[in-house]
Amino acid sequence: MSEPIEASTTSPSPSPSPSPSPTPARDPTSLMHPRREPFEHGLLPIPKLIFTDPTQTLIPLKRKLVEQSSTGQRISASAIADAFQISIDHARLVLDTLASILHSESDPLVRAKPSEIDDVGADVHDLVLFLYIQSYKRLLPRTHKDSASVADVWPSTSAFDGYLSALSPLQLVRSNSRRLMPSQADEEAHQLSYLQKHLANILSLLAEPVEGEGEESLGTEESHLSQAAPFFANSDPDMPAVPVPAAQVHDWVLQNIASTLEHISERNIPKDNGPTNVSDPDVAMTDACANSTKASTSARSPSFIEGISKTSLVKQAFDLKGSSVKVLNSHDSVIYILAPLRYATVYGCSDATIVLGAVGKAVRVEHCERVHVVTASKRVCIANCRECVFFLGVNQRPLMVGDNHKLQVAPYNTYYSQLEEHMSEVGIEATINRWDEPLALGVVDPHDSLSHPAGISDVQAESATRIDPDQFTNFLIPNWFAGESAGSTKDNPFPLPDPYLASQKRNQKNLGEVKQLLREAPLEENRKRELTCALHVYFKDWLYASGNIRQLYCLQGD
Repeated sequence: MSEPIEASTTSPSPSPSPSPSPTPARDPTSLMHPRREPFEHGLLPIPKLIFTDPTQTLIPLKRKLVEQSSTGQRISASAIADAFQISIDHARLVLDTLASILHSESDPLVRAKPSEIDDVGADVHDLVLFLYIQSYKRLLPRTHKDSASVADVWPSTSAFDGYLSALSPLQLVRSNSRRLMPSQADEEAHQLSYLQKHLANILSLLAEPVEGEGEESLGTEESHLSQAAPFFANSDPDMPAVPVPAAQVHDWVLQNIASTLEHISERNIPKDNGPTNVSDPDVAMTDACANSTKASTSARSPSFIEGISKTSLVKQAFDLKGSSVKVLNSHDSVIYILAPLRYATVYGCSDATIVLGAVGKAVRVEHCERVHVVTASKRVCIANCRECVFFLGVNQRPLMVGDNHKLQVAPYNTYYSQLEEHMSEVGIEATINRWDEPLALGVVDPHDSLSHPAGISDVQAESATRIDPDQFTNFLIPNWFAGESAGSTKDNPFPLPDPYLASQKRNQKNLGEVKQLLREAPLEENRKRELTCALHVYFKDWLYASGNIRQLYCLQGD
């Protein structure tokens, strides 16, 4: 679950490479940036995987897993199910989720085909880290600086009553002076604080005793910290790994976390949306990467599409920085993101249609109402949503968590010219679509204090129903903004299930018959013109009544 760390400095003069030292000096310009993905897409509300004392629980379990493994390092789905007394479906979910957040594309679990994942299994160290961070608590949403204006834009009531909570997902998020997703800086500080608090425990889980030595050590063989940490600086990649005392790694990382938190605090002093919250008691663990201060807006950050209201928006690959997108707090709009992505988040949106191109790792849709999401993705998680419809081309079972109500799922229903190229680029298989196999976990999410008040017993989350084949329609993406980037995709790459294909053919046949009747109607020319004009008027009325006329004008104006 680690990502590479780059050594960096803002000093104008070069300095010699530091040599190994038992007490390395801190580089004051080196910053630790946590990987967000484990916290945004890697938390599972499975009670048996959330431990009061993760270290005391996981140390003996790690030994047990290693002893049971035939390879000694990789743990299969059946071994996970047996060790933690969970169902094989939940054990597979653990492996699928872990694969979606691993940084290394060369890991066997990431490269495995869906049918191979159970047997390939997870690296024991990755699995232990994954299980440890299940103790993480998400940061509370922040208060908006202009609550009154948000109240004017956002609908304040839901179409139906709550099941466990009196408030709808959006009302719950926006209550108490209206709240928004925490800022990127606040979340990063929250995660670093968690890492700061739990680092000693994490290293004790990863460290191995070295024969003949009196303390546990970490080798450089699997450590991406080696490029930034001074005690690894002279390691030769062609030579055997040199163990480094875990205590030395601990001290160096803590020093750099402290520098980063100080930098974030100074950078965020003049915030518009209220004070930052960087000292929450439980914040997020992750593997870290060190970058210079100048790199704070690098491609590792997601692209944000926020506050879109009553309009249409198109974003293609060249419009985006990095490979992740967050669509936040958008209302009554149509948003097209036609690009190959690794991760996508849709949060706090209502009365919108959102098209996500090809997402190779994971999509998370949270706190949305009356939203249509169309996406080709490897994995989809839906949390605390109401009256939403999901048109999915998805390689893994859609995950339903939290307080969901009246959700519908349907097979993927669109295409654009570069879709198949984007799917191939991010590793989505068109021959596998598990859109109609949702997996529902608990309503109460122990990682999210907004799910429900404390003390409410958990029940299984409401799952989604399949949309009726007779209500299924194709979604047409306008092609006039394709420009010079036209691709080879001419149709929906995901095969439709027979009932939906039959309904589609029936609708096409009915449309053809109506057209033929109109063409062959025994009417005089002036009456045919009147009929044509009437049809145009009715169609125009529908465009205005449905709001689609706005989309037409917006897209033609881009």
